Amino acid sequence: RKRDYEGFLCSLLLPVESRTSAFALRAFNMYPFQIKDSITQKTTGLMRMQFWRDAVEDIYSDNPPHQPVATELWRAVKRHNLTKMWFMRIIDEREKNLDDRAYRNIQELETYAENTQSALLYLTLEMLGVRDVHADHAASHIGKAQGIVTCLRATPYHCTRRKVFLPMDICMLHGVSQEDFIRGKQGKNVRDVIYDIASQAHIHLEHARSFSKKVPVKAYPAFFCTVALDDCLYNMRKVDFNIFHPSLQKKNTLLPLYLYIRSWKKTY
Repeated sequence: RKRDYEGFLCSLLLPVESRTSAFALRAFNMYPFQIKDSITQKTTGLMRMQFWRDAVEDIYSDNPPHQPVATELWRAVKRHNLTKMWFMRIIDEREKNLDDRAYRNIQELETYAENTQSALLYLTLEMLGVRDVHADHAASHIGKAQGIVTCLRATPYHCTRRKVFLPMDICMLHGVSQEDFIRGKQGKNVRDVIYDIASQAHIHLEHARSFSKKVPVKAYPAFFCTVALDDCLYNMRKVDFNIFHPSLQKKNTLLPLYLYIRSWKKTY
């Protein structure tokens, strides 16, 4: 609820039998995700990642560590027969990301998103009892869109710490340096970088929706995170892709309502 508010809201819309498991999954995801920002030395980060790697191994050996999230995750794994590979993929990808460098290109950002956000969605689909190739295909694109939007939203925060992770190829294309972002410049070329990256997220969302009729309705609750993504992209467009605009840092109080409407309409 505190660290992943949007994920928390989306989990509330899942069927009762999947909800507790989804909370455990979201809580697990926050640990590797937060490590990067909470360490000063990479060695510490590697040790913490190893703890979670061992924890997942122990969970699948029916011997979870005495840690609240690990215990709940063990119950979720037992209840829904979740695939271990996706947990390991999330940890491995977060570990690779400890290096603190910008993505070389948009494909590298998409790979990171696929191995983290999409992996989360694959696990959520398993919790819903959905094992379907079209649902997986949609999850892949929605996860990539989510990873891209998350990277954009975090840019102002990272800039305050003199770090920029936006794809270098797009920055170079528009003649924008990392220093331009760190200084909070808002020129047209800076906004063009944000526009290009945001457009890629939009393309993934449109692609995921293009075959929605082939996706089982049972899978839709896993994809309600698209509501928050649509909202973010709309708000960026409204401020002409000025990623530093204060309005983009505000929490949308209407998000629960938007989510309810989307779930009522049964679309994603």
